[in-house]
Amino acid sequence: MTEILIGAVALIVIVVLARSVRIVPQQRMDVVERLGRYQRTLGPGLNFLVPFIEAVRTKVDMREQVVSFEPQPVITSDNLVVSIDTVLYFKVVDPVRATYEISNFLQAIEQLTVTTLRNVIGSLDLERALTSRDQINQHLSSVLDETTGRWGIKVTRVELKAIEPPASIRDSMEKQMRAERDRRAAILNAEGHKQSQILTAEGEKQAAVLRADGDRQARILQAEGQAKAIRTVFEAIHTANPSQKVLAYQYLQALPQIANGQASKIWIVPAELTKALEGMGGALGGLANMVGDLPVAPLTDAEASAEASQAAEAAAAAAREVDDAVRAAERQVTGASVTPVIDPEPPRG
Repeated sequence: MTEILIGAVALIVIVVLARSVRIVPQQRMDVVERLGRYQRTLGPGLNFLVPFIEAVRTKVDMREQVVSFEPQPVITSDNLVVSIDTVLYFKVVDPVRATYEISNFLQAIEQLTVTTLRNVIGSLDLERALTSRDQINQHLSSVLDETTGRWGIKVTRVELKAIEPPASIRDSMEKQMRAERDRRAAILNAEGHKQSQILTAEGEKQAAVLRADGDRQARILQAEGQAKAIRTVFEAIHTANPSQKVLAYQYLQALPQIANGQASKIWIVPAELTKALEGMGGALGGLANMVGDLPVAPLTDAEASAEASQAAEAAAAAAREVDDAVRAAERQVTGASVTPVIDPEPPRG
């Protein structure tokens, strides 16, 4: 009997110790009540309670918590129903208020978020609602933080996870966006084509200007070269002071080059050539006179007749040689229509 009593007493002691000792982990606060009334808050570590008099009411997690709410239908100012999914970040800063000021602070936060979100989105049209997420988040955070402050809860951040317009609105928006992109692409293509045409025209203009300037410089240099060559030749001729026979001979040598070509040409025969021929004739006549002045023995009739015939044959041979030279010059002018023209005597420099 004594052993049973001792065992019962030991069991009671163990139960009392178990109810009186509380170990609270880090980032948690336990709200303690004594006989149904708030007594104190237990912090992290080892704590003792009065058995059967004091009890832990709630265990409050002091870490920041994340809650994702179900998508809520919201009507915009242009009477379109959109589905909005929100994410809420909050933490408990006062466990006593979170325990006694409201029965279920998580449900209260959810309902407050939905009503505030409907008020904010209801004042915006669809386009502004889609492009003003930062403003909506800031407004929701300020309203929720102000309201939940008296509950001992701090709302740190509110995010709109998704805004889903109706399927028909999405199709219309896609078509509108596609049309806008096509318009921008067409504008950019036209601008590029315009810029390409402008650059091409400017390039052609600059090329034409440079080409014309190059031609002008080339012609100027060519004209200067020709003038210098003519001046040099003219000075050389006047310095050498050639006779008319030399000039006529040089002209006869240049006739084939003058007549070279496929087109019809005019053969200009200078007056120096005729004078040279006259001079040659005069020289021959003077030689004959000199021969005539020499004392000769009287000839018989037969010898005189023979010498006269030889002189006639020599004159005919000289005439044939001149004709052969002229015809040889004409044959060198291949396919050309040659018209002899007597060039007047050029002025002497």
